[in-house]
Amino acid sequence: MTPEHFDVLIVGAGLSGVGSASHLQQNCPDHSFAILEGRESIGGTWDLFRYPGIRSDSDMYTLGYSFRPWTDSQSIADGPAILRYIRDAAQEGDIERHIRFSHRVKRATWSSETARWTVEAERGSAGERVVFTCNFLHMCVGYYRYEAGYTPKFRGIEQFQGRVVHPQHWTEDIDYADKRVIVIGSGATAVTLVPELAKEAAHVVMLQRSPTYMIALPEKDPIALWLQRRLPPMLAYGITRWKNVTLGMLTFSLSVRSPGLVRRALLKHVRQQLGENYDVQTHFSPRYKPWDQRLCVVKDGDLFDAIKDGRASVVTDHIETFTETGIELRSGKFLEADLVVTATGLELLVLGGIEVSVDGKLVHPEETLSYKGMMYSGVPNLASSLGYTNASWTLKCDLTCGYVCRLLNHMKEHNYQICTPRLTDPTVKPIPALDFTSGYVQRAIHKLPKQGSKKPWKLYQNYALDVMSLGYGKLEDGTMEFRTASRA
Repeated sequence: MTPEHFDVLIVGAGLSGVGSASHLQQNCPDHSFAILEGRESIGGTWDLFRYPGIRSDSDMYTLGYSFRPWTDSQSIADGPAILRYIRDAAQEGDIERHIRFSHRVKRATWSSETARWTVEAERGSAGERVVFTCNFLHMCVGYYRYEAGYTPKFRGIEQFQGRVVHPQHWTEDIDYADKRVIVIGSGATAVTLVPELAKEAAHVVMLQRSPTYMIALPEKDPIALWLQRRLPPMLAYGITRWKNVTLGMLTFSLSVRSPGLVRRALLKHVRQQLGENYDVQTHFSPRYKPWDQRLCVVKDGDLFDAIKDGRASVVTDHIETFTETGIELRSGKFLEADLVVTATGLELLVLGGIEVSVDGKLVHPEETLSYKGMMYSGVPNLASSLGYTNASWTLKCDLTCGYVCRLLNHMKEHNYQICTPRLTDPTVKPIPALDFTSGYVQRAIHKLPKQGSKKPWKLYQNYALDVMSLGYGKLEDGTMEFRTASRA
């Protein structure tokens, strides 16, 4: 059987994949495309995660698409609202008919002779093998392993008589009402879970090895709501988007230049939330500098309220062992528990774990350099949509999708079939892709593509610079190689 062919194949029907399809429809209407989605529904992360209180730690005016305004009243939105937004975008754009659900992509093979990718997937529960071909492959699979989250090996965990669950695998039958709950972790997931569980649990302990920087932000943006009442939706959205982008860039820049000043301001903020008598130094004073890890957003100060009300508490210690009834800590303290939630992070996965080869040679991502944060040195006609570490995910993904469309139109106009980022400058030195101390990054840093010491290989994590580079920069920049196939 002849494989079904498309100009573009998108892998993943989450926030990025739906965005990619929308950009293609608007900017490359003469290009055929399909979306291969391993699961049975649209939404990616926002359909996968079902734990109580699931929400974004980015405001929706920047997490939303550039082409579709966010008009709900929430700025820090919950998971169901975000999922509705993605599905509405897919429905209004007539994108769902292009999605092949239950298609788990396993490998992609490039042939320079034909200038095509051959993509193999397993379909349905039986794992039936299906094959597609495409001219361009756009990976929108996120950055982590969907099958399982990261859980450290805790000594004695098999003895525990209660239930242990990772938030990535939360199910509706988990009962926490009137139960003693321990949430292990202090990142965005834990900060979301603890106040939500505390509404019904007997008590919730957030057990952390080390503190995280936190800031309370309102669920609703009063300036955005004021603009929405007075201006057309897209104009109000655009102004709010740039307001929030600018504030985010200024905050990050200040954190890099004056980390001590930002640290003092953040800790003062927490003291104002919890009171002068609370031990902020122990529980909310990290060892790292601001923005060496992501800043955790506390929506409407709900975590701080739960702590002040006595419904939740923070314990900073190391786990010695699990017992039948709880967790024994290195300090000798014992925490009783009926339910333990391991909010201990994700497992990073490059290219969704898909096996990629170019002209018979297997691609090892860690041996490549990232071109403009979206393509890989020596890998033709393939782009990945990945977000920022210091700002909203969608800001960078939107720019990547726009760049891919510019690239496709340029290739069609000049009758090129192949575009490949080539590292030809001997002065470019490889350096780690992310200067981030978060555990999930450090566990996988050796598997990630490197970045280069200067552009276009350097990742600046700066939206304004990327707008110029990806939106308006030269496509034929001396690094991107364009050519025709020997047998197209």
